[in-house]
Amino acid sequence: MTLVPVREIAKLIDHALLHPTLTDNELRAGCQLALTYDVASVCIKPHAVLLASDLLSGSTVRVGTVIGFPHGSTTTSLKVIETIQACRDGAVEIDMVVNIGKVFSEDWPYITDEIRSVRYACQTYGAILKVIFETDFLTSDALKIRLCEICTEVGVDFVKTSTGFGFVKDQAGKYGYEGATEHDLQLMLDHVGPGIHVKASGGIRTLDDLLTVHKMGVARVGTSSTETIINEAYQRFGLPDSTMITAPIVDLNSY
Repeated sequence: MTLVPVREIAKLIDHALLHPTLTDNELRAGCQLALTYDVASVCIKPHAVLLASDLLSGSTVRVGTVIGFPHGSTTTSLKVIETIQACRDGAVEIDMVVNIGKVFSEDWPYITDEIRSVRYACQTYGAILKVIFETDFLTSDALKIRLCEICTEVGVDFVKTSTGFGFVKDQAGKYGYEGATEHDLQLMLDHVGPGIHVKASGGIRTLDDLLTVHKMGVARVGTSSTETIINEAYQRFGLPDSTMITAPIVDLNSY
């Protein structure tokens, strides 16, 4: 008997190693954890892509990183340079934050050019592109829908809710964030074109969180709670039959 269903849960996870305080030893430990649980990928800080590529070499765990992180404010040319460097260092998945101010300005030609330029760099190196909307900032559904339309037009691989660092100040002056909400995920699922997947990131901390969004049709989740989620899966399901996961699993070999 094999652990195929739990492995399928693991293959929905991009293990996030993005907190600014993470040390080199913590990044190494995070990559080892990703190997132990055989997740889909690590999403690691750009300076550590070479490290991750070395540690994960020969495994099925893919190396991903972030571009224009966390606020998307760098120029398009710098985002392209970041992407090229990351790919040369071994990244095969690129999570890019859009220029959020330009989204609010509804400067759609700029946004289209930005996404298309980074997409071209990804294609050149055989990497996939996930575009991060930072949905906590985008209170207007119309802006999110337009981003979905542009991502469909350009042909990105994933649209993604959040960085996990999109903190919004409330009336009391305190900062917080929601991350991936069911409302935003459903909106994205409803407005991207065929073949474009949705990644939920921010606030996915438990097995139930993961199963809920996966049932909706979400293909990946970004989380730093990988160990908690996988251990919950073993405790709950043990050695379940292969029907536990019923929504389609993304075959990245098709990219």
